[in-house]
Amino acid sequence: MSETSAVNQTLRHYAAMAKRPIYMAWGLSVVSTLVLIVQSWLIAVIFADWLTQITHHRPATDVFFDYLPWLMGCLLLRPLLHFCKDQLALDAGLQVASILRKTLVEKLAQVGAARDQYGSDGGLASMVIEQCDALTGYVSRFYLQRLIVVTTPIMLLVAAATQSWIATLILLLTAPLVPVFMVLIGHATARKSRQQFAAMAQLSGRFLDWLRGTATLQRLDAVGHASQDIDASAEAYRMRTMSVLKIAFLNTAALELLAALSIALLAVYLGFGLIGILPWQKNTVPVPYQSALFLLLLAPEFYAPLRQLGADYHVKAQAEGAIAELSPLLAFASAEKTKANPFVLTAAPAIDADNIWVNHQQRTRLAPLSFAIASGERLAIVGQSGSGKSTLLQIFLGFCAYQGDIFIDNQNFNTINSTQFRHQIAYLSQQTMLLPMSIADNLRLPNPTASDDKLWQILAQVGLKPLIKALPNQLDTQLGERGSGLSGGQQRRLAIAQLLLQDAQLWLLDEPTEHLDSETAAEINALLQQVTRGKTVLWVTHDATSLPWLDRQISLDIASTLAKA
Repeated sequence: MSETSAVNQTLRHYAAMAKRPIYMAWGLSVVSTLVLIVQSWLIAVIFADWLTQITHHRPATDVFFDYLPWLMGCLLLRPLLHFCKDQLALDAGLQVASILRKTLVEKLAQVGAARDQYGSDGGLASMVIEQCDALTGYVSRFYLQRLIVVTTPIMLLVAAATQSWIATLILLLTAPLVPVFMVLIGHATARKSRQQFAAMAQLSGRFLDWLRGTATLQRLDAVGHASQDIDASAEAYRMRTMSVLKIAFLNTAALELLAALSIALLAVYLGFGLIGILPWQKNTVPVPYQSALFLLLLAPEFYAPLRQLGADYHVKAQAEGAIAELSPLLAFASAEKTKANPFVLTAAPAIDADNIWVNHQQRTRLAPLSFAIASGERLAIVGQSGSGKSTLLQIFLGFCAYQGDIFIDNQNFNTINSTQFRHQIAYLSQQTMLLPMSIADNLRLPNPTASDDKLWQILAQVGLKPLIKALPNQLDTQLGERGSGLSGGQQRRLAIAQLLLQDAQLWLLDEPTEHLDSETAAEINALLQQVTRGKTVLWVTHDATSLPWLDRQISLDIASTLAKA
């Protein structure tokens, strides 16, 4: 299946989730078209009667007053129907965007620590917040309009055919010009929209990265460089946005011109017919005034759905661009549903890995590797950046597909439910992940039922009890974003306290002292040496010389990884 077909199939899949409100809105559109036909016929009858009175000097009739209530009812009913239709369509679009946003969040939760494979945090935030909204317009406008564009013109053609088959033929022959031109311009819009979303993701990622490094930039006096980089990204995004708008405006202008020319052609035929100068019907009136007026009133409404579909085609193109950008993340399929085997670690596990390797997006992230870890053994995994150290940890977290065999206490890891197993792993990454809430709430994330006494016991174990006791609100002290309010070492100790409350038998440590000064790093290393006794430990590091207490080490060769790429 081609990429375009896959994208359209994904769009239809999500749009189908809001079929009920869409079909209700479509039904209201059909009723509105019927009201339009009645309204146009009433106007034509009233004006034809007035013209007859004037030209034949007939006395005034009660046609106007007889039909006026019905005409007023039509004039009031149509806007009401349009309002209800638009509200239903908008609700459907928001519903679909919400479903897609929820799906993306679930996918990110499944991907976990491997989310950097799908973009920066800023880019991923842009996907969840901005790109999901592209489906709101697609469902509420284009998806509904493609249904309306079928029924409304057919109903109006049937109404027109009761008055003149030539006028009906003119409408029928000129109608295809609009969708043909719409498709020609739409392909360019889809390409430009995809570039626009990519530029938006890049801008979001750069802005978030620079924002996170504000303190470092100030120390290095490099704020100006960051500002220039953000300006360049913003300018690139502006240029791509203007390219999309230029095509959209061109599309709208071209469609309006085609519709105007088509209506003018019909008007010429009817006008020449009324004055009897048609070359093939001289001195005759093929279409009387009432029918001619009726047809002219219907003509703009006949082209309006086609014209609107053309104008909304850029909305479809934007949605296609958004889905194309989201496709790699949406395609992530967690195999956890098929892994129903419960597995409980009651003691430090033994691990046996046989020829495991990882290939992702045509790039080898981990070269073939075999090793064995005894129960309670603490192992250093050493290697340069890019050798696959973090990828190895992601395998055990269940966030990375792999080839080869892994056995945990003689149980095949492929048969173990990753979500259930993940709750039994203590994982400490390079950056401390603390939430903007109280210290107690942060500590209770892995163990919601832990008592205050238990929290104080763990805090004493990691050396934070005196500090927390000295705070005015103690355990209820609120932390800022990303744990602000505590130093880097204190944040690390609090993260270790979380892991101790989890009481896991398998510890995965991804360079936990990477961003700390040497003195603080030594203190954290000593703390981890103490709290991981009796646990199975995989410690990823560039250099294990500062960790002599680890039982042994294995080295990952980046040359092997690059050779497999």
